[in-house]
Amino acid sequence: MIVGPSEDTIQAGNVKKDIAERYNIRHRFWTELLKKAKQKTQLHANISPGQHSWIGASSGRSGIAFNYSIRQHDTQIELYIDRGTDSQEENKNIFDQLYSNKDVIEKNFGDTLLWDRLDMKRASRISKQILIGGYRDEARWDEIIDAMVNNMINFAKAIKPHLKDLKL
Repeated sequence: MIVGPSEDTIQAGNVKKDIAERYNIRHRFWTELLKKAKQKTQLHANISPGQHSWIGASSGRSGIAFNYSIRQHDTQIELYIDRGTDSQEENKNIFDQLYSNKDVIEKNFGDTLLWDRLDMKRASRISKQILIGGYRDEARWDEIIDAMVNNMINFAKAIKPHLKDLKL
């Protein structure tokens, strides 16, 4: 009697295939996004496409990054605040300083933002979700990328002046 692979082995192989496929798709997405972004801004001009769910570039302040993030069917842009292993209090202080300018930042951005202090975590984030699609929605990539890049440009313009004024 010849025995084939077990159900567990087949499922494990499918998981590995799905992971490899997801990494390849995201790498292609980031390649396209960075190509389009470089035509409009230098913010992410010096980074290479990756395979993970996010890519980012420094804001000019240590431990504070402008990130693009993507999931299967949605995306977001964000300012991620994480200055290192012993910096939870400092991260929250930076977030609070920016939050004190929330109304001005959102007015200059032209929309509301999600302000995540993340009290139980070391880092904090300020983000804007873009709900028109993600890496699994390849037919809409042009539209998704345009929305991400345009939002990031507006976001960076709205928040950068406040980063310069941070008391660290």
